[in-house]
Amino acid sequence: MSKKTNIFVCSLRELKSTRCLVLTSLLIAVNIAMDLTGLTIKLPPNLRIGFGFLCNAAIGMLFGPVVGMMAGVCTDVLGYFAGNLSMGAYFPGFTLTALVGGLLWGLWLYPRKLSIWRAIGAKACINLICNIFMNTYWLTLTGGKAMRVLLVTRVPKNLILLPLEVVLLYFGMKLVLRFYKMLPGAPGSECTAQHNTPQ
Repeated sequence: MSKKTNIFVCSLRELKSTRCLVLTSLLIAVNIAMDLTGLTIKLPPNLRIGFGFLCNAAIGMLFGPVVGMMAGVCTDVLGYFAGNLSMGAYFPGFTLTALVGGLLWGLWLYPRKLSIWRAIGAKACINLICNIFMNTYWLTLTGGKAMRVLLVTRVPKNLILLPLEVVLLYFGMKLVLRFYKMLPGAPGSECTAQHNTPQ
């Protein structure tokens, strides 16, 4: 339990860094811009992969679950007011999903720990908890359709897209880490130091 608590404390301390605030703000802006422009990969028959999740994953990986949760909330709320007002009234359930997503990215990938297994675990949890369970439930509340009807299409979609999303996540985060390490004086977090200390 102390290890998890330490991860949250370390993530909270990241907020004292100007680098954290600037990079998080930039990634939030990029995420919203990609959503507004509809930047996606279209796959047959009617599947699409967006790239916004890479921004969320990068925030969670670089700065932890606390920053990830805050960024998730900001991205959802700002994204709604930036371009989704025409879709109807604001619904807080999707903001809760974004918050949980930020938490999961941080728990799986922070402090800057990347492996193929962590990428698989993180994206599988996001797809299962956030996409299949939470968002489907919110859609039943806002759209009036039965959950089992929505799951018939949403479960296969998330399972089919998972392998490609994992590949995008793994190589995307490797690129993010490479650029991050190139920044002048890029610091290692306290959690990173503890993780790398021999037991």
